[in-house]
Amino acid sequence: MTFTVAIVGRPNVGKSTLFNRLVGKKLALVDDTPGVTRDRRPGDAKLVDLRFRIIDTAGLEVAAPDTLEGRMRAQTELAIEEADLSLFVVDAKMGLTPVDQMLAEMLRKKGKPVVLVANKAEARGSDGGFYDAFTLGLGEPCPISAEHGQGMIDLRDAIVAAIGEEKAFPEPEDEAETDVVLAPTDGEDEEEELPYDDSKPLRVAIVGRPNAGKSTLINRFLGEDRLLTGPEAGITRDSISVEWDWRGRTIKMFDTAGMRRKAKVVEKLEKLSVADTLRAIRFAETVVIVFDATIPFEKQDLQIVDLVLREGRAAVLAFNKWDLVEEPQQVLADLREKNERLLPQARGIRAVPISGQTGYGLEKLMQNIIDTDRVWNKRISTARLNRWLEGVQVQHPPPAVSGRRLKLKYMTQVKARPPAFMISCTRPDAVPEHYLRYLTNGLRLDFDMPGVPIRIHLRATENPFEHKKKKR
Repeated sequence: MTFTVAIVGRPNVGKSTLFNRLVGKKLALVDDTPGVTRDRRPGDAKLVDLRFRIIDTAGLEVAAPDTLEGRMRAQTELAIEEADLSLFVVDAKMGLTPVDQMLAEMLRKKGKPVVLVANKAEARGSDGGFYDAFTLGLGEPCPISAEHGQGMIDLRDAIVAAIGEEKAFPEPEDEAETDVVLAPTDGEDEEEELPYDDSKPLRVAIVGRPNAGKSTLINRFLGEDRLLTGPEAGITRDSISVEWDWRGRTIKMFDTAGMRRKAKVVEKLEKLSVADTLRAIRFAETVVIVFDATIPFEKQDLQIVDLVLREGRAAVLAFNKWDLVEEPQQVLADLREKNERLLPQARGIRAVPISGQTGYGLEKLMQNIIDTDRVWNKRISTARLNRWLEGVQVQHPPPAVSGRRLKLKYMTQVKARPPAFMISCTRPDAVPEHYLRYLTNGLRLDFDMPGVPIRIHLRATENPFEHKKKKR
């Protein structure tokens, strides 16, 4: 990206709608309720021939520093400091307010380029608000409609004029010559168990109930107050992604909104937040479910774990607020017992006591995330699987159904992420569920795959003489 742009303005003037228009995706939540956006959200923007990094921010309001609105304002000011240019959005339909005047004064004091954007200019009666914007002393306003995409060419020209053509269109760097790596041909053996690639970026989603300490945990990883936190439950609404390095590996971590019981989610805005969290879970590779160690294993906690496993993600449990636990050894033993008893579908799932407030256990948590992702990517050769299948059938043969013994003939791994296996057998519809659980637990134990979802698919054996029966 060539430069960074921050979208600022008072609440409900259309900042997130403009952000979504520029990034070309509906990343930010949009609703008629003022103050939907709270954290600053980055994105890669495209405007005609311009390419730049853009930051969506919370609506600026006058509030005390220790209030939620005051902390939101601090996040927005950090975005302005980080950006090379600010898009100051005003509502042309409603007109100027004293808050707009105050924000204009603040932006002037920053001394950075500002483009004044008069949004909702397509509305009837917006001319008065457009001409009032001249009084802010930030130059000629650029009339647009973020919702309908009108005025984007004028906005592009205004950004180029404010930032300068040299910064808007830098000279492309000479690309270094790279060696061409040929993909394996069809004739090569693909059964080989490939080594785990610990250099590729890892996507991690942090989920849990409201006020479990998810944003505080990510801030502790980053070493800065990147995400909005506080004693209020449900502060986070958007799923915000942040990147950082851990032992030389890029980690892309997603902070998500707290997930309450479905029956309690009635407001439209909370439904949008939960849907955004579900998208983050599907996009991630490893999901950390944050429990409150003082009240762990609530029904909602178990439902979140089950949801993550059904989505096929690698899961790690983090018992947060460990600094508030009075008898850690006794509580830890109780948590391990409940873990085995209440989560039988994820036998061996890794669980780590941590404290996002003090930083206790975070190194161990990251190591468990990497180890779980390694298992989630694991591939086992067909030869080893078939030797194992033969052994488990000798130890515990498949049951007889209607007087006929079931036969499991052949097994192979069809995919990883999560590990999925195909077993060729007679009468797959008659294989009982308890025998599939026996095979799943055997795979976990014998191939060291704890805590990740394992899929086993059954397929009927092809009969080479089937066509002869049809002829008769």
